[in-house]
Amino acid sequence: MNFLSICCINGCSSIGRVVVSKTIGWEFESLHPCKKEKRVIKIGSYIKESVDELLHKVSWPTWSELQSSGIVVAIATIVISLLVYFMDTIFSGMMKIFYDFFG
Repeated sequence: MNFLSICCINGCSSIGRVVVSKTIGWEFESLHPCKKEKRVIKIGSYIKESVDELLHKVSWPTWSELQSSGIVVAIATIVISLLVYFMDTIFSGMMKIFYDFFG
């Protein structure tokens, strides 16, 4: 059996790749390509686990907690936008004075 036939049987990802001595015995994953069947099974189990987690393991906030959090976010948004507006207005006035003085 030649190298090419061994590589095709084992599913190597590239021909001529040499094992580096530093990686032997350190439990690195092999260079074999993923099997399509395993990928489909993994995606299915991921979706099932995600749905189970969202339905049974997450503590969802109550309606009053959502309302109070929404009010805090709205107030913070208004305060930050006013702060940015006033900073922009002040900086714009300073730049106008600067350009009038040197321009």
